[in-house]
Amino acid sequence: MSPSPEAVAHQEARQRLATATALATHSIWRRLDQDNLYQSWLGLAGDVLAVVAGGQMAAAQMTGPWLNELLGPENDDRPGAGGVIPEAFAGADGAGRPLAGALMAPIWAALRLVTAGRPIVQALVAGRSLLDAIAQTAVADVGRAADSVAMTARPAVTGYIRVVEAGACSRCLILAGNEYQTDKAFLRHPRCNCGMEPVTRTHRPRPASPDDLVAQMSEEQKRKTFGTDAAKAINEGADLGQLVNARRGMSGASVLGGRPVTTTEGTVRGEFRRQEFRALQQAGAIPRSQSMRGFRPTRPRLMPEEIYRQAGDRQHAVRLLREHGYIA
Repeated sequence: MSPSPEAVAHQEARQRLATATALATHSIWRRLDQDNLYQSWLGLAGDVLAVVAGGQMAAAQMTGPWLNELLGPENDDRPGAGGVIPEAFAGADGAGRPLAGALMAPIWAALRLVTAGRPIVQALVAGRSLLDAIAQTAVADVGRAADSVAMTARPAVTGYIRVVEAGACSRCLILAGNEYQTDKAFLRHPRCNCGMEPVTRTHRPRPASPDDLVAQMSEEQKRKTFGTDAAKAINEGADLGQLVNARRGMSGASVLGGRPVTTTEGTVRGEFRRQEFRALQQAGAIPRSQSMRGFRPTRPRLMPEEIYRQAGDRQHAVRLLREHGYIA
């Protein structure tokens, strides 16, 4: 049995969104002044940030309708309860770093090549390629984070399976159909478009295994995915797991060497800021007559996967996700 049509459609829709977001940044990149790369990029960076953050917001907004279609509404009497807050996910990359800072990397890459004496055309192509990877990965990471948070907020969901995109690389392909708990980081690489499908007591998809997927591939597809020598070894009965190291070049968003992963997004405005202000008022640390103008939280805002790492159980994770402004 393959992943449900709804899960595949959801994964493909997010892939199209990530691609469209990257293409929109390309049009802005083409407006660069080749005689003044750095200054002209500073003038364009705001437009790029708006495009990528908008793509992230749209990716997070896809989660609620998809899960409701797949599993039904969680709270018929309170349809908004436990739902993700899309704006809470926009503005940061998968490691919690401000998106504005990450979007400076393409111009630095181009400038390094120009300084090294490379042709300006080559430098611009390299910078655009990096911009493409940042944009697509940022949108896909937010989409998966929103999916994961929404699943965690639903008690009926016990875990998720990996939904592998069509034409996936070898690293993703051999993870096809693996089942994980909702608090496990989703392994991905730059431009990875794989997704997840929830598992409940009554909804237990059984997608094809990596061996089944390989058996359906043509010889040309095998060579493209694994390489000529590995494809030959597969045909001779070699073990896929021995041929491909699934974790090589892959990481989980928000996972940085075990240190706490936080973000500054949502501390100037947003639900996390409101939650912190109200909590301090209730504790008597801030007068109830004081407005929220100028308030900045002193407590760091955790990324979703950092919350999973720290939470003692699912109930604790849901409470922290709500405190940090990810779910209503």
